[in-house]
Amino acid sequence: MPPTPLHLAVADDLRQRIITGDLEPGARLPSRAALAEQHHVSEQVVRRAVDMLVAEGLLFTQVGARPVVKARPSVTRLARGWYQDRPGESPFRATMAAQGRTGDWIVRSERTTASERVAERLGIAADAPVMRSDYTFMADGRPVMLSTSWEPLAITAGTPIMLPEQGPYAGKGVVERMAAIEQRITHVEEVNTARPVTAAEGERLQVTAGTLVMVIERTYATDAGARVETADIILPVDRYEVAYVIPVK
Repeated sequence: MPPTPLHLAVADDLRQRIITGDLEPGARLPSRAALAEQHHVSEQVVRRAVDMLVAEGLLFTQVGARPVVKARPSVTRLARGWYQDRPGESPFRATMAAQGRTGDWIVRSERTTASERVAERLGIAADAPVMRSDYTFMADGRPVMLSTSWEPLAITAGTPIMLPEQGPYAGKGVVERMAAIEQRITHVEEVNTARPVTAAEGERLQVTAGTLVMVIERTYATDAGARVETADIILPVDRYEVAYVIPVK
C-alpha cells in the first residue's frame, strides 16, 4: 500500500487525541513549529492537517492565536420510534420535549415535478407533479436538522393535507396526515449515507464547510403498496445518533 500522506497522518494523530480526551475542549494546540518537530514534518504539512480538523469541526481558529479544540455539542438520540407518529402531535416536537428542549421548524412548500431519482423512490413517472417541502428543524431556536420531502399530488391534491403545514393537520406527522385521506401507512424504507455538507446546507445549519452530515433517505408506503412520501433528512453527525430497534421474527 502507498504511504499515508504526511498531513493525513498528522491530522489523524491530532483527531485521535481530541476524540480520546487527551486534548480537551478549550485546549490550545501546541505551536505549528512544535507540532512540526514532534511529527518530523514541515510547518506547511501541519497547517494542512489543522485546516482539515477545522473543516471537520474539531478545531476553531482565531487570528493571531493557536487553534483551540471545540467543545463537543450534546448528542441527541433519534430512536427508531421517532418515525412512528403519535396522534395529535409532531414526532420531532415530542422527541425534543422528552429531552427537555423546545422543538420547532420553518418550512417552505411548493408545487414542482419529480426528478428521476424522486420519481423512482415514489414509484411514479418522472416529471409527475409533487408537493416539495423544505424544512429547517430547530431545538431551542438553533437549527439542528434539515429535511426535504416530496408527496405525489396524484394522492394529495384537493385534500386537506395537500400543504403539509397548513390546514387542520398542520404540524401532524406523516402517518396521521395520510390516515386522514385513507392512506394507511404500514412500513418505512430507509437508506443511510454520510457526506460533507454542501455550502447551502451549511449556511442553514450554521456549520462550517466540510462538516460531515448523515443523510437518511426515508420513504413511507401504504398497505396497498403506494409510496406516499419520500424525504431526505440531513443531520450533522456531531449532534445526532440514530438508534434502531428491529424486531426479530
